[in-house]
Amino acid sequence: MVRLTDYVTSGGCACKIGPHILERVLKSVTSVTNERVLADMTGADDAGVYKISDTLALVQTLDFFTPVVNDPVLFGKIAAANALSDVYAMGGTPLTAMNIVGFPISLVEQGVLTDVLNGAASIVAESGAAIVGGHSIENKEPIFGMSVTGQVDPNHIWKNKGAQVGDVLVLTKRIGTGIMNNALKADLFPTGTAQAVASMSTLNRVAAEVAHNFTIHACTDVTGFSLMGHSVEMASASNVTIHIKTYDIPLFDDVIEAAQMGLVPAASYGNRKAITDVQVDANLDGVWTDIFFDPQTSGGLLFSVPATEGADLVKALLDVGVEGATIVGAVESFSGLAVRVTK
Repeated sequence: MVRLTDYVTSGGCACKIGPHILERVLKSVTSVTNERVLADMTGADDAGVYKISDTLALVQTLDFFTPVVNDPVLFGKIAAANALSDVYAMGGTPLTAMNIVGFPISLVEQGVLTDVLNGAASIVAESGAAIVGGHSIENKEPIFGMSVTGQVDPNHIWKNKGAQVGDVLVLTKRIGTGIMNNALKADLFPTGTAQAVASMSTLNRVAAEVAHNFTIHACTDVTGFSLMGHSVEMASASNVTIHIKTYDIPLFDDVIEAAQMGLVPAASYGNRKAITDVQVDANLDGVWTDIFFDPQTSGGLLFSVPATEGADLVKALLDVGVEGATIVGAVESFSGLAVRVTK
């Protein structure tokens, strides 16, 4: 049986270029834009948005990575769910997707790639979008992902910017996929890894649909930059301080034990190096820092909503099966820090 993770040095969103390096590179790249662009890479938003008319805008994004699981069907599902998530995080609906493939086709039988593509196709079908093409190259490490185009009302785009003092933060999926992916490679902690795989292969579609019935001031999906990284981006864009309460963060089973064993992705340390505008309670066990900065693959949505709506949003999410839905913190007046973390 093929073990896809044997072909890669790191998996999922943990294989991305470190944010501290990428930020330096992008600062030197010439920006090409026009007045119809409503969101681009300058705002740290999850996707680009281009206005077509007063009532229609296109949402465009792409994402690809190396395998986080050995099962090719599951890898395809996880990669597709992850790529589609950025459209949901902008408040949009996906319309079309195009496959991005790099594969060691001379080393791995063609049927494995077929399984990856079929796994992805099942998730795209679940989203209601259509696969309209793609591109492939032969590559030493298998990579797969998608370029996704969606639509959104230009007057109701969810962005990082917009969190308001007094809001609460609602997270829709558990944290710890990076650590659990390492546990999976080591054949450890079967309960926690099974939870993580199920979470990663689940679309954020239902969570986004429910949230449209509430007042969303800001939104992002939590992926490779970690819960801390994406919280910092939201806080910085909104000129507020986000207060995260550690023991309210929903975790996969066994995450703490796995982190204590050292099953922490290298990308976690890269995130920690890049994110400096965070204050963590000195009384917290150091293992929590590994969890805060753990790179997430196909993570949940993080909503900033009025405090009066937070509990109702969580209940509505739980009622439709979004089992990780939890209030994890609050938005405060800017205190000189982007994020502060307490017990």
